Amino acid sequence: MLNLEGKVVIVTGGTRGIGLETVRAFLKQKAKVILFGSKKDTVEKALATLREEGFEATGYYPDLNDAIEVTKVIDEIAQKEGKIDVLINNAGISANQKIEDTTAQDFANIMNLNVNAMFHTIKAVVPYMKKQNQGVILNTSSMVSIYGQPSGVGYPTSKFAVNGLTKSLARELAPYQIRVNAVAPGIIKTDMVASLPKEQIEPLLKTIPLGRMGEPKDIADAFLFLASDLASYITGVILQVDGAAKN
Repeated sequence: MLNLEGKVVIVTGGTRGIGLETVRAFLKQKAKVILFGSKKDTVEKALATLREEGFEATGYYPDLNDAIEVTKVIDEIAQKEGKIDVLINNAGISANQKIEDTTAQDFANIMNLNVNAMFHTIKAVVPYMKKQNQGVILNTSSMVSIYGQPSGVGYPTSKFAVNGLTKSLARELAPYQIRVNAVAPGIIKTDMVASLPKEQIEPLLKTIPLGRMGEPKDIADAFLFLASDLASYITGVILQVDGAAKN
């Protein structure tokens, strides 16, 4: 029913956490998956892990802040595979400093990876998807794009931008049958969340009616759904996957 077999799928930030679990999910559906990571060693480690699990994927480690390098890699993938069906923008960084402790460079670093890098990958795949007259672009947003957060202003700012990018491109690219959606995870068991202070996490957990922290698989399954034919009439949506958490 998902109809993802043979689809060419690119997953940025695909070496761990939500990204790696998303790679697994698409491989289980017999998609052709290309993961992006920040370093050669992390990419090779992720590919080795997948091989041990019986999966085969391909990996690259372009500097996502370098538009020329990103375009070169995506051109190479498109030429090799003959198409690009799905782009999942999952690479990102978080922040939790108070504003007086946040430097201009700190803020710029978050915006560069969480927003500008997403723009680079999307811009590179769109010509191929337009030529195909079909495609799916999925972006990782966050629950803080809905509610904000009490510190680390750069992170929610970047995710509000992701939502705007998603909704706007959904309208722009719809005539080419390219769907653009985002998944907004709540509190998920990832390295990123593990790095946050307990005093920031514990109050948030109390706001989750389902009574548990989310798993990377919960987000991967949302990406599967939005990439599949089951979501063929869904675009411009920010899908909250947060256990009904409220601010």
